[in-house]
Amino acid sequence: MSILVNKDTRLIVQGVTGREGEFHTRQMLEYGTSVVGGVTPGRGGSRAADGRVPVFNTVRDAVSATRANASVIFVPAGGSADAVMEAADAGIQTIICITEGIPVKDMLRAKTFVDSKGARLIGPNCPGLTTMGECKVGIIPNSIGKPGSVGLVSRSGTLTYEVVHALALRGIGQTTVLGIGGDPVVGTRFVDALTLFQADPQTKLIVMIGEIGGNDEERGAQFIKDHVKKPVVSFIAGQTAPEGKRMGHAGAIISGGAGTARDKIAALTAAGVKVARHPDEVAELVDEII
Repeated sequence: MSILVNKDTRLIVQGVTGREGEFHTRQMLEYGTSVVGGVTPGRGGSRAADGRVPVFNTVRDAVSATRANASVIFVPAGGSADAVMEAADAGIQTIICITEGIPVKDMLRAKTFVDSKGARLIGPNCPGLTTMGECKVGIIPNSIGKPGSVGLVSRSGTLTYEVVHALALRGIGQTTVLGIGGDPVVGTRFVDALTLFQADPQTKLIVMIGEIGGNDEERGAQFIKDHVKKPVVSFIAGQTAPEGKRMGHAGAIISGGAGTARDKIAALTAAGVKVARHPDEVAELVDEII
């Protein structure tokens, strides 16, 4: 099984004719993802990705013609929030926004709209997700990972790749690898992902990669303590970050002493989670448990 996407996912790519959109569309097709269409206003009737993907002017047109049920967004930051809302308004239930640099006020508006439509948003500023061997949506490299029984959720794209590669080198495969993004406002959070992995019978262990800033990891730790019956291994990035300095992500900032790595590690440890001291140790801890 898997969470959120699988071999039956019918994907459209918003911004498919842009440089990034077209490049990653080719990569998703190569992985085996069913990319049924793309959207670029004014380019309807053309084709993208070496002629393999029909292009539509609107998401509603694409959904009507292809029965798409998921969308990935490679639209520049100024238009991404509108692209998210357009997808939700057209009935898309799973929306993945890769774009970074979207203003917080725009994402607040978009998230409220998506929630009102009963859809799920992943991102923004995230690498997307891959259900191993079935479907890739986003920019996670094709060459890392393998099918298995570990579910992984992360705020950091780069650490996602590093940990998945380390797991695969030890022969440990994954069910679904999910990047939720590191912005202050994101659609899917740790608790949401933990809920899905707990319910997935194929996922036997969960890896949770967090970072400084906010309280999402602490909320995740409480949820693990109360509801998760599967073993969880974690790593928290930014353990040496100085207070008040943003580290990579807009949401990764310690403010007024809140959001520190120390507090997050303490909360996770109290919930029975094994917390790695460095990224390479995540695979070692998983190997000890499985």
